[in-house]
Order: sequence, then C-alpha cells, then structure tokens
Amino acid sequence: QVQLVESGGGLVQPGGSLRLSCAASRIIFSSYAMAWYRQAPGKQREFVARITSGSKTSYADSVKGRFTISRDNAKNTVYLQMNTLKLEDTAVYYCAAGGAQYWGQGTQVTVSS
Repeated sequence: QVQLVESGGGLVQPGGSLRLSCAASRIIFSSYAMAWYRQAPGKQREFVARITSGSKTSYADSVKGRFTISRDNAKNTVYLQMNTLKLEDTAVYYCAAGGAQYWGQGTQVTVSS
C-alpha cells in the first residue's frame, strides 16, 4: 500500500525556518500531484501548498511568499521550505498525494518563543 512519511517538524522561534520532507513509496511518484495540509488545535485541516506532476505550484494566501513547495522525483520526496514562521503556523503538517487520495501520519510544527 502507498506510504507517505513526513519528517522535519519541530520547535522553532518566530521568524525561524524549517524544512519538511515527505517520502513516498509504492506509488509512481512522478505522476502524482503532491500537497501539504495542516491542522491546528481546534481547527479544521487546511490546504497549505500543492505541486503538480509538472511542478506547477500553488499556495494558500496565508503562506504565500514564506513557504516553498518542491519535489525531487529521483528521491520520491516532496519538500516544504517554511521561512519567516509565525505563531499561527503551529500545526500538524500532513503530506497528501493524488488529490488527497493518500495521507501521511503528520509531523508537528510548533512556533513559540
């Protein structure tokens, strides 16, 4: 079965940076659009960023200009570079494949001073 494994989360101060990774297995990774979502405590899961199989990207307005999604098809991995982090970016970040057909288990990102 398809596996998506996120990593790279952690605790960071406001203004700091983190890079999340999502390693995929058992899919033809290069043919899938990949996305990142997040869920903050007490809130619904929300879209963060998407990258198509052709590497076209799109972002939520709340992260545009601060976050960058990218992919490495040779490594079956999608990344989320997060810069200028804010307190409100605190959430569990999830990787999704194929229009949210498949999900990872999530990685916690905490932005706190």
